[in-house]
Amino acid sequence: MLSVFNSLVPVILIITFGQVLKRLAIFSEEGWTGFENLCYFVLFPALLVKTLATAKIGTSEILLFSGMVLFAILAMSLLMLILYPILKNLFSVTPSAFTSLFQGATRWHGFIALSIVGFLFGDEGVAYMAITMAVIIPPLNIINVSLMAILTDKKAGFGNVAYKLIRNPFILACLIGAFLNLSGIGLPTPVYSVFDILGGGALGLGLLTVGAGLHLGLIHNHRVLVTFGAAIRLLGMPLLMFIGAWIFGIEGMPRTVAVIAGAVPTASSSYVLARQMGGDAPLMANLITIQVIAAIITLPAMIWFSGVAV
Repeated sequence: MLSVFNSLVPVILIITFGQVLKRLAIFSEEGWTGFENLCYFVLFPALLVKTLATAKIGTSEILLFSGMVLFAILAMSLLMLILYPILKNLFSVTPSAFTSLFQGATRWHGFIALSIVGFLFGDEGVAYMAITMAVIIPPLNIINVSLMAILTDKKAGFGNVAYKLIRNPFILACLIGAFLNLSGIGLPTPVYSVFDILGGGALGLGLLTVGAGLHLGLIHNHRVLVTFGAAIRLLGMPLLMFIGAWIFGIEGMPRTVAVIAGAVPTASSSYVLARQMGGDAPLMANLITIQVIAAIITLPAMIWFSGVAV
């Protein structure tokens, strides 16, 4: 356990440094938005293309790994839908609040997951995380947007959603990297070097933006719901990943990568989606913040629980 925690100390320190920089107001809000966009549209996609284009993973292993992560997210989605009537009766959870809880339980923070896996396992781990992204980003977005459209009585614009999905830089990067790999084209040395340099900047800058995005003054609100949201995400989802790994026979480092994907906090973009589609945005902000803080303790425990020495 101690070795796992020590491996995550750099991640925790960089996130903390991001919060310090935000409080010092060295960069404006527009500057931080620019950093996040740079990570989202350029640096992380470059990292994904590089790692997927050069990864050496068997087709059968990819299918089993994909089945494992799909099992976990579908099981969590079903569990949340079953719990909705209970939450509604016990805690007067409104439809908009439930959509935020649902997002908090099912969606995940790709920046943190990629950064941690990159630090712990290098390119091989990032390749598996890229597969995880390629497999679960489309269904997670479709499920969450559909649920919000139904429960908040707002026009979801499914055609527009589909258009945004096919233009998602992470999805496009995964498709490009997979094509380059499966076609045998790969990446020529000069091009690989370019993507390697760009991708190298993704991990540190991505974690700084995570730290800058924390809203520490809001965690006292919605105490019961944020506690539930943190527990179901940080403990429940990695447990489902572990069960899926057992069902599909996934062991070793790939299983740990999947557990990390399940154990990281929810996506920071969930807040934007909640605002745009009638969800409970303040609750969403609280969920994101408390999950990031709680993950400092739960994430090392989940990695240790996965049974892989780091």
